Amino acid sequence: MSGSSERWLPIESNPTVMNSFLRKLGVSEDWEINDVFGLEDELLMMLPQPVLALLLLFPISDKYEEYAKELTEKSAKSTVSKKVFYMKQTISNACGTVALLHSVLNNLESIQLKEGALKNFMESSVSKTPEEIAETLEASDDICNSHDDAAREGQTSAPGREDSVDYHFVAFVRHDDELYELDGRKDGPIVMGKTSRETFMGDAAKACQEYMRRDPENINFTVLALTAKMD
Repeated sequence: MSGSSERWLPIESNPTVMNSFLRKLGVSEDWEINDVFGLEDELLMMLPQPVLALLLLFPISDKYEEYAKELTEKSAKSTVSKKVFYMKQTISNACGTVALLHSVLNNLESIQLKEGALKNFMESSVSKTPEEIAETLEASDDICNSHDDAAREGQTSAPGREDSVDYHFVAFVRHDDELYELDGRKDGPIVMGKTSRETFMGDAAKACQEYMRRDPENINFTVLALTAKMD
């Protein structure tokens, strides 16, 4: 689903690749992407703390489209915090990058950005609409080049730009004690319900589990977390 003809190389759901990309963008080494090996409390607690965001990768299917419509209708009555950074995804195969940007740029109270492509992008996105921010990303050669360099570092052979990738990333973050799902394919941020600093990780895990519950025959779900750097 794309509003432009631009296509990027899909980025692998591999923490090493994603962290390489974040470093190229200027994200502090104090924060990193880690695998989530299970959504049970005891496995979540094994993650380096704090956890700032969860990212869910899943197959696009009719069940996703149905659930997306349901979430959008349910969230339409909610008020979205003005602090939430949200952008549309208009570049094909860029859902991993959009999810990473949503994860990082909604946590700038914790994450320091060095001078570089992502800081420039953030500053140039102020007061823009989600659609205008998407256009800003399309125009960012620095982010595109960093993305392609990282995508080529993956362990598997990177799909070509013209390949259709049937998987999609969404990100879960906390703002003003609300849990948000951020998906560049939807109409806007989705308010999932109340959360807190202490319960965010478990609440976001439940939101991931809801996707899995609606597509129980599918085992191709991957969860990643944006966390403090592992000691």
